[in-house]
Amino acid sequence: MRNININILIPATAFLLSLSVWAQNSNDVKNEDFDILIKGAYVFDGSGKDSVRYDVGVRGDRIAYVGKSSEALKAKTVINGKGRYLAPGFIDPHTHYKRQLNHKDKKERALLRALMQGVTTVFEGNDGSSPWPVGKTLDEWGETGIGPNAALFVGHNTIRRKVLGYRDVQPSGEEMEIMKGMVDRGMKEGAFGLSTGLFYTPGFYSTTEEVIALAKVAAAHGGIYDTHQRDEGSQNIGVVNSVKEVLEIAEKAGIHAHISHIKVAGPKAWGKSVELVRMIDEARAGGLEVTANLYPYIASNTGLSSALIPAWARDGGVKAMRPRFGRQELRDSILKGIQASIQARTADPGKFMLSSREAQYNGKTLEQIAREWNMTPEEAVIEICKESSPSVFSFMMIEEDVERFMQQPWVMIGSDGGTGHPRGFGSFARVLEEYVGNRKVISMSRAIHKSSYLTAQTMGIKKRGLIKEGYYADIVLFDPKNIKANSTFEDGLQLASGMDCVLVNGQVVIRRGKWEGILSGQALKYN
Repeated sequence: MRNININILIPATAFLLSLSVWAQNSNDVKNEDFDILIKGAYVFDGSGKDSVRYDVGVRGDRIAYVGKSSEALKAKTVINGKGRYLAPGFIDPHTHYKRQLNHKDKKERALLRALMQGVTTVFEGNDGSSPWPVGKTLDEWGETGIGPNAALFVGHNTIRRKVLGYRDVQPSGEEMEIMKGMVDRGMKEGAFGLSTGLFYTPGFYSTTEEVIALAKVAAAHGGIYDTHQRDEGSQNIGVVNSVKEVLEIAEKAGIHAHISHIKVAGPKAWGKSVELVRMIDEARAGGLEVTANLYPYIASNTGLSSALIPAWARDGGVKAMRPRFGRQELRDSILKGIQASIQARTADPGKFMLSSREAQYNGKTLEQIAREWNMTPEEAVIEICKESSPSVFSFMMIEEDVERFMQQPWVMIGSDGGTGHPRGFGSFARVLEEYVGNRKVISMSRAIHKSSYLTAQTMGIKKRGLIKEGYYADIVLFDPKNIKANSTFEDGLQLASGMDCVLVNGQVVIRRGKWEGILSGQALKYN
């Protein structure tokens, strides 16, 4: 394909082009007016099929026409798509953008880190932590305005904290009914499903039976079960047993289970992607609805204490954890627990990089800090967590596993994006740039499908994720040679580049790679 240097936007009156007489459907569109008309792009419709060179017309917030015409169609604005790819806006099923979406600053609410990747819809409330009440947040987003569309899960950890606190306890019958009632309320207020973070406190303390009972409530509303599973490597029950738990919950609750995100973490787990794929394929063949998302990086990002401090020492939250560091009778056990976590995640203190606003930690590895402080890495973890709560990048995955998961038809793209890790600014761009363009792991059509319609189908989002008449006009236009994920582990705040044009609900929000100052996203409610 030739790289044609053209202006993306041209006046409609200046555009005359003869096209072959052929239309995708039988509707007469010859004299129909559009607000926006995108001409001559290679259209990937999101279904996984290869591209076709089409014109796409937008009226209001919907796609009104997809096809070819022998006459120039009229529109207020014509976008010349020649030589570029047109696709549905990408849908991110796993994010941590709540602070930005709730921000007073309009530019923060625009969530440019998502829009510049072509992401036009994001999910919040993942890992079991959601705003509460769900309906209040959705209403606020609708009132204040947001850049992309945004949807919510109702979070198990949030509910458990409100009913039971951070304690390692099990709910009484009455408390269980309260928790079920809260899930029911969240679903009625618009949540798309129940999310859990069984790796994190207090979700870590819950039993499988508790989760099944709550998932049944979400299932009764048609929602899904979205889970950061209990173990992704070998830190507690092991990743294979953890996936078995996910499948048990799906079967007994009668619910679509979505692993958010799928990985095998740490040397002891490397290569187990083969076994997990087999297990999930067998479950799907047996009738279970099971899907997953992944982010295209080999390092995770979470709080240092969550990553390395043993769960029993975190019982009761940070306020209860820190005094335990000073109790001599507990110190050896805590140090041994930290050592076991290091071995399980990377087996190398040099593969833990801290991310913090505090300069004394930011960008340094655990090994470096321990050497500077003249102590063991385990002792350094305690000293850091006594006063601070930095995040940590754990380089604990290998590319072979990432690529194997990415190639599965039931795996979609997500970011787990927040602040600091490059995934929040570059996941979708990196898939196109690296795994499609450079490595040829998946095709462009499959990558777009995994970033759009597969996610819309999985989550239950109606009328989004396809380039199809009647669907919402969430659209991206780009030259694949220009797509760059610019964020790095050293500088994770760099916006992606290469999106020529991004539409959200029919409005151009990114034009020639620049934000137009528009907040056209909608707060999405299930059903």
